[in-house]
Amino acid sequence: MGDCTDMAKVVMNHGSGGEVMQEFLAKHITSHFPKMKAEVPLDSFDDSAVIDDVVFTTDGHTVKPLFFPGGDIGSISVAGTVNDISVMGATPLALSCSLILEAGLDIDIVEKVLESMGRTAEGCGVPIATGDTKVVEAGAVDQMVMCTSAIGKRSKYMDSNLEVAEQYRKVDSRWATDSNVRPGDAIIVSGYVGDHGIALLSFREGYGFDSEVKSDVAPLTGLIETGLKTGGIVAMKDPTRGGLANTLNEWCSKSKIGMEIEYADIPLRDGVVNACDMLGIDPLSIGNEGKVVIGCVPDMAEEIVKELRKHPLGRDAAIIGHATESDIPRVILRTEIGGKRILEPPAGDPVPRIC
Repeated sequence: MGDCTDMAKVVMNHGSGGEVMQEFLAKHITSHFPKMKAEVPLDSFDDSAVIDDVVFTTDGHTVKPLFFPGGDIGSISVAGTVNDISVMGATPLALSCSLILEAGLDIDIVEKVLESMGRTAEGCGVPIATGDTKVVEAGAVDQMVMCTSAIGKRSKYMDSNLEVAEQYRKVDSRWATDSNVRPGDAIIVSGYVGDHGIALLSFREGYGFDSEVKSDVAPLTGLIETGLKTGGIVAMKDPTRGGLANTLNEWCSKSKIGMEIEYADIPLRDGVVNACDMLGIDPLSIGNEGKVVIGCVPDMAEEIVKELRKHPLGRDAAIIGHATESDIPRVILRTEIGGKRILEPPAGDPVPRIC
């Protein structure tokens, strides 16, 4: 039986953020586009492209349900798009908003979503500068699809950040790209992982696992600036679809490295772990919407974590491992009982439609 990309029809895993999606994009999407001359081009599959020092990204949002504990499709659309700009080492300047609405949707719901979107945009200081609205017949979409794009400029702290890193080793890219991690670099996560996916799944399916678990959706521009001010950061990514496991494996593949990660050092809530145990889901493969994974030179790791913990969104930041020399790009996870296992990249997202 062939893999999913050999099938004649699109399947859910083609949009899941895992290995199947990566293959689908390369084979069936980007292969049809003209090659672009850019510092960070489309086919690098970083969180944003960089063209003539303009940082540019776009996002589609199909969240189900529209409202969930800790957020909604409006807040997640702003936060997710702003974060894709910020993790490149850039400052978001403006957003676009494109709405596709199902005929028959209550206008009160539309207004509630857009009020949330406006509050989130105002809160992170990024205006919504342009947009478009379409309405399709009932049944053609599930209530609402929201598409957001953003542009940004190089952070005023990025150059000084890289100057710190280059005191310890050569840095190949001017941006915080997936291919910029090197053996010895420390790996940091800014807080608890898995909250968003479990909160949304529990609410959507009525599982009621743990009322304390809420989505972590948040714009991370301020937190990331805190890290850049400290200096020594070489790579950043927000671990959305596919979660932490997908982010770490992408870095290994693109940077041609290995990693050793300590499971005990990864911030995980008991409610998330218990829910994942019941469902047979790896919490490291679940999407997040308010976390950043950071690769930095090892000499600056503790100082970066110290500064991140002073920020409200980074109070639980932790060093979780380091990059290694390896002929095979893979993540080795040290378990709590002292064993080791390979942390595989997820084939698909165990919790669909969470962003």
